[in-house]
Amino acid sequence: MSEKRTYQGGCHCGAVRYSVLTDLNPPVISCNCSICSKKGSLLAFVPADDFKLQRGKDAVTDYQFNTMNIHHLFCKTCGVESFATGTAPNGAKMAAINVRCLDGFDLEALEPVKYDGKSL
Repeated sequence: MSEKRTYQGGCHCGAVRYSVLTDLNPPVISCNCSICSKKGSLLAFVPADDFKLQRGKDAVTDYQFNTMNIHHLFCKTCGVESFATGTAPNGAKMAAINVRCLDGFDLEALEPVKYDGKSL
């Protein structure tokens, strides 16, 4: 999975839709922090310029906690967080993609890396 390609994704009800350019490397992570462990998200982080929200800007609600660096954006209708936005540790703007929300993506092809967000 080293070649970048464009994926389409979104929430369950379709109110939120986006495209993202990624090679899914660095690897997709499975985080055990308080929110990720409850949602079961598998996350891939991309530069903000590689993420394009196609529809749903007004369909999401924002939730922040702890360091307030990530905007967890949930669909107001179905409740799914298909992506988040924020600031990476190096100060760059980024998007966190919930890989489970990518259209037709084969999750079995992944080997998620465990990330200990609980200890931070």
